[in-house]
Amino acid sequence: MARDLALRVRDVVANRRFWRGLFAILVFLALWEAGSRSRQWFGVPFPWLSQIPAPSAVSVTFLALARTGAYWDSWYLSTARVFGGFIAAMLVGIPLGLGMAVSRTFYGTFFPVFEVLRPIPPLAWVPASIIFWPTQELSIAFVTFLGAFYAIVINVIGGAQAIDVRYFQAARSMGSSSWDVFRRIILPATLPSIVVGATVGIGITWAVVVAAEMISGGGSAGSMGGAGGGGLGFFIWNSYVGGSYNQIVVGMISIGMAGYISSALLRKLGDLVTPWLHAR
Repeated sequence: MARDLALRVRDVVANRRFWRGLFAILVFLALWEAGSRSRQWFGVPFPWLSQIPAPSAVSVTFLALARTGAYWDSWYLSTARVFGGFIAAMLVGIPLGLGMAVSRTFYGTFFPVFEVLRPIPPLAWVPASIIFWPTQELSIAFVTFLGAFYAIVINVIGGAQAIDVRYFQAARSMGSSSWDVFRRIILPATLPSIVVGATVGIGITWAVVVAAEMISGGGSAGSMGGAGGGGLGFFIWNSYVGGSYNQIVVGMISIGMAGYISSALLRKLGDLVTPWLHAR
């Protein structure tokens, strides 16, 4: 195990992309620091950028917050809401998309309603969700579900409809049943589109859950008080109300990190379920 880990670290360090990415991050941080401290260093404030807390100050605030439980509670609550809504969207969206892709009757029945509702932004559902769902936690879960649902369904339909019809004709000519066609042609061919839809959906879900937490006050956990306790969205809103701009930036970076980790995990899972796309 230790040897495998050492080999992976060596491969990463030997990769030029790693060093290019690291260099880009360092340049970005240097420009950010210079822009934030432009009044002190150059005597002339850079427009807009000089009002943003410097990364050195943000890092100090982050280290202080990392020692508190409320900050990690915010991570946990937002992550639980994201994956709860995301998994529900996968469980509903994938069968619905496949059903509309393989059945003209099913498509004609459900797609018009789906297409009418799809352009409505998930955040537009927040006020209605707060009114109609019995708890704020359920309203956040519903809006989070919508964030991923539409992206997943559209990608599933597109992936299934893009399959070359000659595969179906060949399978039928050899006596394959409808179940065999679905299991051996439609599902494997649609898996890459499902992975793409899931990756897009998880990013939308993070954006939606943060905004929903801001609007709804963090859900049922928002009454716990403190800068944390209601998710990262509530953490950012509480920091804004309290005038702690360093914490606002910490919350924003936390969301970016959480979204990146979530997408990376899904891409890795996608590589595992679609190994034929990466065969050399």
